Amino acid sequence: MTAKLGTAHARAAGRHGGTRRMRALVVDDSESMRGYLASLLESRAFDVDTAEDGRKALALLESGAAPDVVLLDVKLPGSDGVETLRLLREREVDLPVVMLSVVASAPTIVRAMQAGAFDYLTKPFDDDELEATLVRAVETTAPRRRAVARGAEAETDAGEAVWQSAPMRQILEVIDQIGDTDVTVLIQGESGVGKEIVARAIHARSDRAEQRFVKVNCAALPEDLLESELFGYEPGAFTGASQRKLGKFEQASGGTIFLDEIAEMSPGLQAKLLHVLQEQRFARLGANVEVDVDVRVVCATHRPLREMVGDRSFREDLYFRLNVVNIEIPPLRDRRDEIPVLFETFLRRYSAFYEKPTPRPSKKLVALLEDFAFPGNVRQLENMVKRLVVLESEDSIRVELEGRAHGGGAPRSELQALLEEVEASAGEVPLREIGRRVAQQAERETIGVALQRTKWNRKQAARMLSVSYKTLLQKIRDCGLDAEAP
Repeated sequence: MTAKLGTAHARAAGRHGGTRRMRALVVDDSESMRGYLASLLESRAFDVDTAEDGRKALALLESGAAPDVVLLDVKLPGSDGVETLRLLREREVDLPVVMLSVVASAPTIVRAMQAGAFDYLTKPFDDDELEATLVRAVETTAPRRRAVARGAEAETDAGEAVWQSAPMRQILEVIDQIGDTDVTVLIQGESGVGKEIVARAIHARSDRAEQRFVKVNCAALPEDLLESELFGYEPGAFTGASQRKLGKFEQASGGTIFLDEIAEMSPGLQAKLLHVLQEQRFARLGANVEVDVDVRVVCATHRPLREMVGDRSFREDLYFRLNVVNIEIPPLRDRRDEIPVLFETFLRRYSAFYEKPTPRPSKKLVALLEDFAFPGNVRQLENMVKRLVVLESEDSIRVELEGRAHGGGAPRSELQALLEEVEASAGEVPLREIGRRVAQQAERETIGVALQRTKWNRKQAARMLSVSYKTLLQKIRDCGLDAEAP
């Protein structure tokens, strides 16, 4: 059996351009069972992440965890295993999930398989049977997952739509210039402009391209969980830490770590990150000995870090350490050459993904898209196309575009459009993003009213809104109102 698992690992190594251990995510509310499964799988050549409930498991995936297979208990606190499976399947269509339960209930097994489980095992299980199931799960889903991975990697290629405009080609030239270096890169730009695509391009065009690219979303996890994810921990470091866990920095050693939404990191973690950047070493939680790592750090944020340094919400020394090379990605409204190509690319992608006929947009929709400012940038365009494919109708998109073209529409119509987007994207828009966008729309409309009343006298509008002139100018740009200036 171990030989079979070794064969699977050899195949995986060939797919990933080098040797690496497979990774499993164990989700079980029993601390003893988590510990047992982690020890078992680690003894059989797996790296293991653990979670005690579905909420934490989904947070780990959101923050960048990349397991090859998931072991998911049926009975969990909060959302049960089957509901967690449904939510997980919305995020990771092809990730194999093996369900575990003490009860072999036929209705539950049917529900699990209908929700997308690869297999269903009952406790107590035979260790060899579990191992064989995991091998089969990884090998069976590997071809489609390789195809998905190739599609994701293709997005970083110079021929893809996102690199069509002159500003993005200039960014690509910078990426090529720093490819053979290990300089830290700070990527800035509005939400949805494609910061992760740029980060992956930096990795793909570097000397580290054959090693791992590890993403961590700093906004997706609370401070204590984020620290353990980044730096790992030793047994007994805190309640529930039953075995050693390697953090993302160790997992990325030799490759690149991408810290998305770096501005959301707490001051305490900022200090620890600064130490890692300076010394290339750190201590796991609960450890007395530091470990050395060789990792390139790429960070991204949509927030103005320089202003955050000014108001002391972000460390100045860390800012200068991160800001060795600064890549500012312009919003989509300043890269309009990309819109037609991106639109066609997303149409083909999601028509194939959802197995739907490729819709042909009307002339009216094309005209509206050409005039739209896209405050949500590439992500907004992608979700519009996804909605068009899923609903097989462009009506809701035209209502949204026409409403914005005539002054933004009422807050209720904007919220309704956002809810339709959530439905069309199968829940991929997180609650935090929904709140941010609703707040941004309310702010946009308030600023728009002030500018209209002052006939676009920005200084008067700033006084009316009780903000500084500089802050108002930044918010006008963030909201896309500068394109509407008379």
